[in-house]
Amino acid sequence: MLKQKKKIAITALSHKVIHNLLQKVEDMAKEKQFKIIGYKNASDFGEFIGKKIGPFFRPKLKIQENLKNSNIYNLEKDNEIIIDNMWGNYGRILSEYIFLKEFRKNNLSKFCKIEGSEILDEIKKNNEQAVFISGHFNNFELMAMEIEKAGINLCAIYRPLNNPFLNIIMEKIRKSHICKNQIKKGKSGTRNLINFFKKKFSVALMIDQRVSEGESIDFFNKPAKTTTIPAQLVKKYGCKIVPVYIERINKHNFKINFQKPLKFDNKFSVREISLELNKILEKMILKNPDQWIWTHDRWK
Repeated sequence: MLKQKKKIAITALSHKVIHNLLQKVEDMAKEKQFKIIGYKNASDFGEFIGKKIGPFFRPKLKIQENLKNSNIYNLEKDNEIIIDNMWGNYGRILSEYIFLKEFRKNNLSKFCKIEGSEILDEIKKNNEQAVFISGHFNNFELMAMEIEKAGINLCAIYRPLNNPFLNIIMEKIRKSHICKNQIKKGKSGTRNLINFFKKKFSVALMIDQRVSEGESIDFFNKPAKTTTIPAQLVKKYGCKIVPVYIERINKHNFKINFQKPLKFDNKFSVREISLELNKILEKMILKNPDQWIWTHDRWK
């Protein structure tokens, strides 16, 4: 039709066609990657590209300012190395997206070690609800994937991408391979979250980004707009919080650590709970500073 210079109307049917085309492109890309270069080489290539072009997307001064705000700037590890490795990690994450289906099917499970799987088993066995919290570390999508693979009824909160076309692709990948119950951040998302919780679902969300509707709570000893969703769920439903950390080891391997569940009694306020979660997040970041995404304007 394009060769004949005919216009294509966007109808319900054509949306289905677009969906099928995206599926085909995704499958072909994966197959080609596996046959030609494979997971490891694709990840290495992503690191190379990330280090080369990443700095053009975010001024170094802003990243250095974030490092200073966190006091990590004063650590022994060279600041330039942290920034360079961060961009390389960015590149790896993007290149690894095409392999998420294979991680889901356990074809690449040898590259992902799970610590604390007994915590997931206990939650499933007792039909408990939990709030899984983490940050944008390494290939962070694998965390929610492993929770759902463990048989836990899960929904995940996400922020839509600014580019609507790319967002369609990303939503499709997430629903197909990561967590089928995706909740868009915002007022409508809050209503969906409550509905899922009423059905005894657990939720996974990132707490490391600035949220305009959040409270100003200390993060590395500086006030930062922080989400209070986990704390509010604890207060309303009495559920436990499970911190999750994913670490990249030797470039291509991951270790996902499900930490000991946290219980907060009624004496803790929403603000106090949120502050404790920020402190947990700080420890995760300090463990591997170059494996966190420093480009976000966290202290704006």
